[in-house]
Amino acid sequence: MTDHSDIKTLSFEAALKELEGIVSKLEQGSVPLEESISIYERGDALRAHCDRLLRAAEAKVEKIRLGQDGTAATEPLDVA
Repeated sequence: MTDHSDIKTLSFEAALKELEGIVSKLEQGSVPLEESISIYERGDALRAHCDRLLRAAEAKVEKIRLGQDGTAATEPLDVA
């Protein structure tokens, strides 16, 4: 299995764009089998990265609450 550690540094938008490109290549069906397997593995790693980023964003949104004076306030996000 190939090391995809570079994916951890990608923004959500960059990872999603790359993932869309991989899906497009695989849907065309013109990629050789070995390359298809390789880019599928990278696509799966990109999907997992996007999922982690989305879950983190959702957790931040959930931390937004109304303060006593009725204004929006935030609480620190506890990422464990």
